[in-house]
Amino acid sequence: MTRATKEASAALRFLPKLVIPEGRLAGRRLRLAKYQKQFIRGAFAKGVNVACLSIGRGNAKTAISAGIALGHLMGEIEAQPKREIIFAARNRDQARTAFGFLVGFIEGLPEDQQEQFTIRRGSKLEVETAENGGGLARVIAADGKSILGGAPTLAVLDERAAWERDKGDNLENAILSGLGKRDGRALIISTSSSDDSNAFARWLDEPPNGTYVQEHRPPPGLPPDDLESLLIANPGAKEGIGPTPEWLVSQAQRAIARGGSALSSFRNLNRNERVSSDDRSVLLTVDEWMACEVAPDDLPPREGPVVLGVDLGGSRSMSAAALYWPDTSRLECVGAFPCNPSLADRGQADGVAGRYDEMSERGELVTMGDTTVPVDRFIADVVARLDGQPPASIVGDRFRYAEFIEALRAAGLERVPFIPRGQGWKDSAEDVERLRRAVFEGQVKSVPSLLLRSAFADAITLVDPAGSHKLAKGRSLGRVDAVAATVVAVAQGQRMRKTPARQARMAWA
Repeated sequence: MTRATKEASAALRFLPKLVIPEGRLAGRRLRLAKYQKQFIRGAFAKGVNVACLSIGRGNAKTAISAGIALGHLMGEIEAQPKREIIFAARNRDQARTAFGFLVGFIEGLPEDQQEQFTIRRGSKLEVETAENGGGLARVIAADGKSILGGAPTLAVLDERAAWERDKGDNLENAILSGLGKRDGRALIISTSSSDDSNAFARWLDEPPNGTYVQEHRPPPGLPPDDLESLLIANPGAKEGIGPTPEWLVSQAQRAIARGGSALSSFRNLNRNERVSSDDRSVLLTVDEWMACEVAPDDLPPREGPVVLGVDLGGSRSMSAAALYWPDTSRLECVGAFPCNPSLADRGQADGVAGRYDEMSERGELVTMGDTTVPVDRFIADVVARLDGQPPASIVGDRFRYAEFIEALRAAGLERVPFIPRGQGWKDSAEDVERLRRAVFEGQVKSVPSLLLRSAFADAITLVDPAGSHKLAKGRSLGRVDAVAATVVAVAQGQRMRKTPARQARMAWA
């Protein structure tokens, strides 16, 4: 463990003197949990000016930040005169939470220490002190113009993932530029964002120099009520902070039973996973997909016609192909990335570490081409896996119809019927429903596949007012291209199964 700096040691000495102002532990002295001590050491480490903490809801991230702010305001942690502390949030009401913790900690101090503070709760939420060089703590909302010209020495950016994109970025930029004037420090705290494009996600995935990142996020693809992974996202549960393990499991089971946005919201807020809960639903739960996995010896044979579903990617996204035999319910899937950048680099950029390399070792992911996957070669390689059996049809995105036709001609597959499917509500909603029905009726069987398991764990659907679902290609974490290929392949296979066989007509001469 890295040795604590002077400032970190001061914070670790100061915080246990505070009295918890609310909750089931109200009235007791603050006892720092292991993960909180870890964050304090990292936030005040040498060379660090921005510290990011991502953790499940209810694990006292706001409270601990408010305690640090109070120590800073009193000059107990850093003795710089005329200190300025900012509590920033998406709106005033949200920022009031951190301000409330600050005031609550002040009210738990000895009376002679309380007298040094002036608390303002009017149009401005502020706490001021003239002791130890003086200091001011104030609340601002997501409007960057409100702090132009300021020079904060400490800033707490609360629930950063929930800020509006433009206003939030403006506020963050204004705060960080102001911190540079006096060697200030920023604490960026939040539950997980809903997608990788969020500014908070970029802080976690691509931290600049001088940034400390502490993220409590369980591995993807696990059941929502898996206790071990719940405790990864909620480390305070083991130390009496926030929700108890029993409550987390019960709420997970409730979310599973309700499904839809309730399950997505639980994964995002309580499991700290990057899953959107805004007018969205999961395509299939992890448990529903894992029911489709069978041992290699139990995989149905390759009998009857086979449907090839293809989802084409670009230079940054994955191309994927799914092979589905509707007569036996067998499903196979493979993905492809360009060779440049490497799978290891892509894994780091996507925040999945070595998962792509593991998929490659399992034979589920291949690389070809330089910066883009050659469509004709990819389709030809997938068809070669059929050992001479021609596909009954190839299904793909209608928007890329011309690209498909050219690739099929180059691959020598121009005689195979190509069935274009749109990505809008009309086609996608039908395909999603056919996939779900096939899964629930036990008509999809696959060997355990890390590629498919990861993709289904992150695949979400948009829901219209009529309750129709369509696959949302905007990913939450990882790649869902394998799911897109599987959806169109299985849906077409189900249509083939439902089509009545043609019967010969007889006519009397």
